[in-house]
Amino acid sequence: MATKGTVKFFNTTKGFGFIAPDGGGKDIFVHATAVERAGWRGLSEGQRLSFETENDPRGLKAVNLSEE
Repeated sequence: MATKGTVKFFNTTKGFGFIAPDGGGKDIFVHATAVERAGWRGLSEGQRLSFETENDPRGLKAVNLSEE
């Protein structure tokens, strides 16, 4: 099931960032590979996204990104 949220920040140099999910809760990690798979070079602060989440050893990560 898709989750919606807003990009808090994305560091293209380091290749990761975080998304604040709608409805609150912990920020969700997003890696550059998920961004590249969506056909993008990076994300912008405040950008609205729809995404799915997967469990990662460190917590949830965003995958299957699409613009809302």
